[in-house]
Amino acid sequence: MIESFFSHLEFIDDNFWSYAGVPVLLILGTYFSSKAKFMQITGFGKITKIFFSFLDKKEKKHERGIPGIKAFFAAVGGCIGIANLVSVCSAVQIGGPGAVFWMWIAALLGMIVKYAEIYVGMKYRIKNKTGGYDGGPMYFLQHATTNPWIPKIVCVLLCIYGVDMYIFRTVTHSFITSWNWNPYLVTAALLVAVLFGGEKGMKRVGDISSVIVPIFLMAFIGCSSWIFLTHWHLIPGVFVDIFTSAFTPKAAIGAFTGAGMMTTISYGMKRACYTGDIGIGYASIIHSESEETDPARQAALGIFGIFLDTFVVCTMSVFLILITGAWHQGLHEEQIVPHVMSQYIPGVDIIWPLFVFMLGYSTLLAIFASGQKAAKFLSPKYGKSVYTAYAIIMFLVFSFVGTNEQIMTPMSLVGGLLLVMNVWGLVKLRKSISYKLSTTK
Repeated sequence: MIESFFSHLEFIDDNFWSYAGVPVLLILGTYFSSKAKFMQITGFGKITKIFFSFLDKKEKKHERGIPGIKAFFAAVGGCIGIANLVSVCSAVQIGGPGAVFWMWIAALLGMIVKYAEIYVGMKYRIKNKTGGYDGGPMYFLQHATTNPWIPKIVCVLLCIYGVDMYIFRTVTHSFITSWNWNPYLVTAALLVAVLFGGEKGMKRVGDISSVIVPIFLMAFIGCSSWIFLTHWHLIPGVFVDIFTSAFTPKAAIGAFTGAGMMTTISYGMKRACYTGDIGIGYASIIHSESEETDPARQAALGIFGIFLDTFVVCTMSVFLILITGAWHQGLHEEQIVPHVMSQYIPGVDIIWPLFVFMLGYSTLLAIFASGQKAAKFLSPKYGKSVYTAYAIIMFLVFSFVGTNEQIMTPMSLVGGLLLVMNVWGLVKLRKSISYKLSTTK
């Protein structure tokens, strides 16, 4: 019965992304990019300067909100996670190397979509009683429509999305399979860690992610660069393979299940949306807590975040499995990147669960805390308690029931629904979005 349910859900998800999610991102991503005069490309130098201006800014006591750079790391911690090392690899296994091309296209167009949702999140945020701000889709959608149910429906979807069973399960299984730890103790420990980390909201999430994300980036980029140096002569061929198979699909798994061009496009784009939080909304919630008063400056960090997430970490992950040929060796998606790294860097397979924990924990905290905000919007009095109870049940149940592929399907479908609804709101509010960037405060 469970198999049949997830099979039908996967069918719905595939068709939804093929005929709704992908067209929406391509059409509206192009529309917003043209309105912004492709600022994500032409203004990337200025965007980088803005990022470093936040990075160099000395933290001081602020009247309201959290430091902008901590909001950035909290949001990026939600993006740069397990999906960068696992689900993007499954996209290549199913959709072929061409899926990477469509992942890049989705990220490039999605940069402006993300900029827009952070911008309106900042613009329409409200002050709260705890000395911070509340913002995000549920707030800017109130200005896009008079229908009170649309923001509420989005909040329900954000609550579902905020309990990421896929990430939770991947982290616990990494410790269980690699270090042979007791599955019940690992599950309980991670659950307590998530509840503790999310209890104090975005401030604590920002503090934790500000430490975890830079450490991971330095370690992963360093290890990957070493492998690339030993295979530098194969890299041009990988680029050729990516661009040619983007339109003539060649998959390791999908080739045997009727994979076609739409499969390649769909898997590449929906994985980019999942890893980069394109149109999903929780980045808008997180960035809205920033002390920054200029929406454009804070929103520019969203573009830089996708650059790190997709064009650095995701791209390095898929290049690792493409240059070594590991993508068509029949390895499980969880094992493929650590398998490659362990062949060239001794000891990686032993410490890999720590990598997975760092990535998974920062992601779980970011989206869990965002789900809490959505739940409190639905019910200021009971929302947080009900949401926490729901999270505990779902994390415990799906740590032991179903497969990674099955659990990923509802996350993908909910993400697609959020993309369509939130982008619709951005179109309605398009005239309120400014694309003028200032590198100075």
